[in-house]
Amino acid sequence: MSELIRSFGYALSGVRKCMLEGINFRIHIFCSVLVFIAGLYFNISYAEWLIVLICTGFVLCMEMINTAIEQLCNVVHKEIHPGIKITKDIAAGAVLLSAVIAAICAAIIFIPKIFLLINL
Repeated sequence: MSELIRSFGYALSGVRKCMLEGINFRIHIFCSVLVFIAGLYFNISYAEWLIVLICTGFVLCMEMINTAIEQLCNVVHKEIHPGIKITKDIAAGAVLLSAVIAAICAAIIFIPKIFLLINL
């Protein structure tokens, strides 16, 4: 049981490190908070909440994985290396792709609600 508790501690330490040191992670958190506020304001449906939560969680997880890959690459090879650069670029691209897909989902959910609000 103490091993399980320790593993949760390690995981929380990783989240904390991303929160404190990762500017991109904090940007994603900020955007997530804005989307959650918009969801509350527009009273989105349960299905829409599921989409928002899945997209938000996926982007945050991708950012953490990207950060872990970058940290590992920096330990393995401190100098500029073409292979390391490609690895970092691919990981960053995965974050970008997940964020774009999340933004498209948010647009599909919120743009009609914003237009309804404007037309009232």
